[in-house]
Amino acid sequence: MRTSLQAPASTLLLSALAALPSFGIDMNLSALDATARSMGVGADRAGLTISLFMLGYAVSPPVCGPISDQVGRKPVALGALSVFTAASLGCATAQSLPGLLAWRLVEGMGAGVTTTLAMAINNDLCEGPAADLRLARLASTMLLVPMLAPAVGSAILLFAGWRGIFVLLTGIGLLLAWVVWCGFAESLRAGRRSASLTAPLSGYSCAIRHPGCLGHSLVNAAAFGMMFAWLSGSPVLLIDQLGLSHAQFSLAYAASFAGVIAGVQLNLRLGTRGVAFDARLRAGIALGIAAAAAFLVAILAGWRWAPGLIALLMLDMAGFGLVAPNAIAAAIQPLPDHAGAVSAMCGFIQVLAQSVVSAIVPALSAWGPGEAIGLVMTVCAVLALAACRCLIGARPIVPAGLPTNPQ
Repeated sequence: MRTSLQAPASTLLLSALAALPSFGIDMNLSALDATARSMGVGADRAGLTISLFMLGYAVSPPVCGPISDQVGRKPVALGALSVFTAASLGCATAQSLPGLLAWRLVEGMGAGVTTTLAMAINNDLCEGPAADLRLARLASTMLLVPMLAPAVGSAILLFAGWRGIFVLLTGIGLLLAWVVWCGFAESLRAGRRSASLTAPLSGYSCAIRHPGCLGHSLVNAAAFGMMFAWLSGSPVLLIDQLGLSHAQFSLAYAASFAGVIAGVQLNLRLGTRGVAFDARLRAGIALGIAAAAAFLVAILAGWRWAPGLIALLMLDMAGFGLVAPNAIAAAIQPLPDHAGAVSAMCGFIQVLAQSVVSAIVPALSAWGPGEAIGLVMTVCAVLALAACRCLIGARPIVPAGLPTNPQ
């Protein structure tokens, strides 16, 4: 392991780097109304702070991921954390909505890079099944953030206002930068770096032409689409249609993430017992299809018992917990020399799928919010199966002159 931190500490650091976007998004959800009132705008315009953050999160990894394959992970991580910290401070002191939106865009760019680097560093430190299991442990830790961040944001909002949330984000960025600077040794070996100006394009070319990389990236994107179908449609279904209170909705939201963590823990247990990652991946896809289809059938049959529907959603999210860590690790492993580029490609496809699903589910809600959630989840799960069957295991297509690595 090529880091000065001990294994548990390095896992915690990578988890924090990967979860930085969740800190930036989930802590601010409860503050949108307060932000709108402070800026003298409508709540819909304050919601742009989330959209601009996601835009920044999407556009920066494709540039910075390949750069980290050339210059190393540590300098790019320090740069990204510096950008995130400065932008968080800018958000805390912004006096107008346009200024706040500009800083949120920059903040998202910094957070997007740290997530990409966490996946690439994991691949640098471990290989094969060890990387798969380490990523599952990382996922188990980082998934706690979306469960806890909204409550933390609400508490800060109560005592320090919406600007206090950005002050905390500034502190998180500073702390992570200090840990990376003092405790993290460069993980990318010098022999794996390329000084060629065309290396970024070569990395993407190899990744796109490698069926294992592309196939697992698509499986991961479909799994995240399945989860975002639930997240984007759940408020309308549970609060507006089923009549749950906001407190009950929060419990349902936590239950869905408990399902994810259960799937991740099952993945860890099966992996330590020697169950092959592809078997775990296919089991997760099968569970996702079965649970999503059962949810859709229940909705179409007129079943509106909230605990039963939430139980099916927990099973579906458990399938996600089995699929995502295995798919991400398997996408990066075939091309270790281009881990930054592959991680960036995987993340970009994932964000694209999330954006598409987040737009489709509300558009279909006129048919019924439950029907929209169930249909989109089922389609995403089937698409994951199709990507798994059609691409994964096929022979890589690599043009002459482009470097690659065997599976």
